[in-house]
Parts: sequence; C-alpha cells; structure tokens
Amino acid sequence: MIAIIDYGMGNAGSIQNMLLRLGQRSVITHDHALLREADRLILPGVGAFDQAMHNIDERGLRDVLQERVVDDRVPILGICLGMQLFTQRSEEGGPANGLGWFEAETRRFVFPEDRPFRLPHMGWNTLNVAHPHPVLDGMDEAARFYFVHTYHVVCERPEDELARARYGHPFTAMIAKDNIVGAQFHPEKSHRFGLALMNRFVAFQP
Repeated sequence: MIAIIDYGMGNAGSIQNMLLRLGQRSVITHDHALLREADRLILPGVGAFDQAMHNIDERGLRDVLQERVVDDRVPILGICLGMQLFTQRSEEGGPANGLGWFEAETRRFVFPEDRPFRLPHMGWNTLNVAHPHPVLDGMDEAARFYFVHTYHVVCERPEDELARARYGHPFTAMIAKDNIVGAQFHPEKSHRFGLALMNRFVAFQP
C-alpha cells in the first residue's frame, strides 16, 4: 500500500489519481497506524515551509516519519514543498526545523538586478541528471517536468543532488539518498513524463 501523507497542504488527490492510472492502491492519510502499514510513502506539498512543519508536528507525524523512513527505510518521495521539508531549515521565515534528512537548506531564488526573473518559477523545464538512480532509469531524452516554486534546495553534499534544472541559474531539481527521493517539480502535473517517473518510484527498491 502507498500512503500519501495528509498534513493539510498539497494536492494529494491529483497524486492519488495518477497512482490509480498506474493501477496502484493508495490512501491519503495522517493515521499513524496506516502509515506504519505502508510500503511506500509520498509527502506532497504546496504552501509555506513553517506552516507545513507546524501541521506535521501538530498531527504527531514527525516521529512516525522518522521511524518509517530512517529506521524502517521505507521508500519515500517528497514533491515540491514535500522535498523542501526533507532539509534542515528554510529561508522562508520562522523558527521551524525541517525533517533534517539531508544536510541542506531551502533558499529563495536570488537573481542579479540586471537579469530579474519572475517568481515563482512556473512552467516546464528539463533535467540535467547528476548521477544514475532507479527513478530516472530509461528517462525519455525529451522529458520535461512542471515546476511552481519560489524557493529551492541547496545541498551541502554534492552526492545528494540527483538532478538540476535551470531558472536564471542552475538549481537542485531532485535529491536522493538511500530510500529517500525528492522532486522539486510536480510529477502529477507533468503528464506522461511524470507518470513514468512515478511508475519507477513505485518499483524502486533501495
């Protein structure tokens, strides 16, 4: 069973519909018992970092996620804000600590005054893959993915950066370590390319 983590932020229904197209059973839940039964986890997210962590803590999810992801090594995919929550902190404001699974932080895009780019970064973009990973195996050379974000992840360890994209300057588009994978883009909005990536995550064995 795939559990889509419900913490009150993110378009979980669209992700569930994509999984349904793949013939995969999933549940949208914050129930601790169901999360402990799942063999795959997806952490979606749209909105503010601090509010997301507040919601996660309010529902008692931090400890459950730590248990399932770090101790049990259950595969997890973080999407957009969900990926950013894997980091230690965010520049978005407020005191909230992230889940801290990566030595990384989430920063706002900054561009030179003479080359301003609109924020949020919104639209289609391609990936520059840094190293092989099962979720990217056989990826179509024409693959492009849909982004909507104002903040991006900066990793301290280059080996954690799975893929980059470019908006004004290169930025981290995917991260990966052991059983944990993050995508800054939205697979559920990325048509056949997102569907293929989600299918590979479902089959992913760390």
